[in-house]
Amino acid sequence: MAILEEPIKETLHLQNYIDGEWVESKGEFSDVTNPATGKLIARVPVSTEDEFNGAVKAAKEAFHDWRRTPPLARARCFFRLKELLEENFEELSRTQTMEHGKTIDESRGETRRGIEMVEVAAGIPSLMMGYNLEDIATGIDEYLIRQPLGVFGIIAPFNFPFMVPLWFAPYAIASGNCVIIKPSPHVPISQVKIAELVDESGFPPGVWNVVHGGETVASSMLEHSEIKGVCFVGSTVVGKEIYKKCGETGKRVIAQCGAKNFLLVMPDADVEKTMAACMTSFYGNTGQRCLSGANLVIVGEGLDKQESNVFYESVVNAFVDAASKIKVGYGLDDSIHMGPAQNKYRKERILGFIQKGLDEGAKLRLDGRNIKKIGDLPDTCFLNPTVFTDVTPDMVIAREEIFGPVANIIRAGSFNEAINMIHSNPYGNSACIFTGSGKWAREFQYRVECGNIGINIGIAAPMAFFPFSGMKDSFFGTLHGQGQEAIRFFTESKVVIQRWF
Repeated sequence: MAILEEPIKETLHLQNYIDGEWVESKGEFSDVTNPATGKLIARVPVSTEDEFNGAVKAAKEAFHDWRRTPPLARARCFFRLKELLEENFEELSRTQTMEHGKTIDESRGETRRGIEMVEVAAGIPSLMMGYNLEDIATGIDEYLIRQPLGVFGIIAPFNFPFMVPLWFAPYAIASGNCVIIKPSPHVPISQVKIAELVDESGFPPGVWNVVHGGETVASSMLEHSEIKGVCFVGSTVVGKEIYKKCGETGKRVIAQCGAKNFLLVMPDADVEKTMAACMTSFYGNTGQRCLSGANLVIVGEGLDKQESNVFYESVVNAFVDAASKIKVGYGLDDSIHMGPAQNKYRKERILGFIQKGLDEGAKLRLDGRNIKKIGDLPDTCFLNPTVFTDVTPDMVIAREEIFGPVANIIRAGSFNEAINMIHSNPYGNSACIFTGSGKWAREFQYRVECGNIGINIGIAAPMAFFPFSGMKDSFFGTLHGQGQEAIRFFTESKVVIQRWF
């Protein structure tokens, strides 16, 4: 197994980044392990409420001058940060693989997506522009000005340790705010590496802060009167509580939450190309992606019973065959297609869902519990791709988010039946269709109640200049992360009406 060089040579002792300084925490420390090798790679602090409050104080003080910094000058800091991210591209990517477990190719894609957020935010002189109209009445003009609000908090998930905080932080800071990022304690190293580069980029102290921790830091963020808004990515259960708490404390909120994404295969789909897209969708990032495929619906619209059976079996066989060829192992090996679950507890949760599927009567066509991996690695976090058939929409495995490499294959007799399956599910993050029919494609995008729609695309991931959308139990808030919606979230619209005598 050809392993690329590991950038983390010894156990890291992580600190908080507050007011432009690396600060030792007085809290306890927890372990960060490489899920592929089981090796301890870092010790991360569980910061105290006082430490978080210190970060808020520093950010509040920095806001006074930062909001008065011309947008073009703020953009120059992002140009420099972008250069440093490019220079450190490979190390940043390999760090993600070591702390999370994803393949190096997936990590490189995540790094690229994160850099794109920085690039778009650097266009803040245009993004933040308001608008005006002369003579709304005789001699009276009206203007809309976008102004920053203060300090924002970001609560990050474990599945994209590098990219997700960059859905928010660059837009918040470019528009004149200051931020405090709380990384996931399972994968905190990427945000430390970014903060090191931020420190070189010319951002004033207190503008960009990182405070490690768990529930104490998150709760403090939701309670603190100087936090103007919170951005969260994670489970729907937690997202609902954050949405509720932000409402009680008068904070703005973006809560991007769980998913159960349906992928429809129509009779006229290009099956070979569809299977390639499906493998990335269902098993990329070990299924730990809010845009991952979960339910593959094979639609028999327009086919008689025999034709429908033949089409169904052909898709199932192609899917199982492709999934069985996925190479599982240490993601720093370029030949590996799928890494481990992020930790042993997530693996145990996935195993519980697999057993639940069997108990409900689903047929296990490919059993990922039979672990086959490349290299001499502990089995602690590894699973292989799993495929269930004979799944019905009412089963737990078809309704609840598994967040692992498990695919459920469901039959639908018609296009409308498949649409109803999507709408009966509480989530609305993403849905995709594979077809050669413009009629079906348009009907799908028009009717389906999901925020991100894919047409012959397995992962409907919006670019940095479009919002990352979501509906139903997949999103709580009004404005989404990324692009112009993020700028609107991080600014207030001030209207000026003026007349001169």
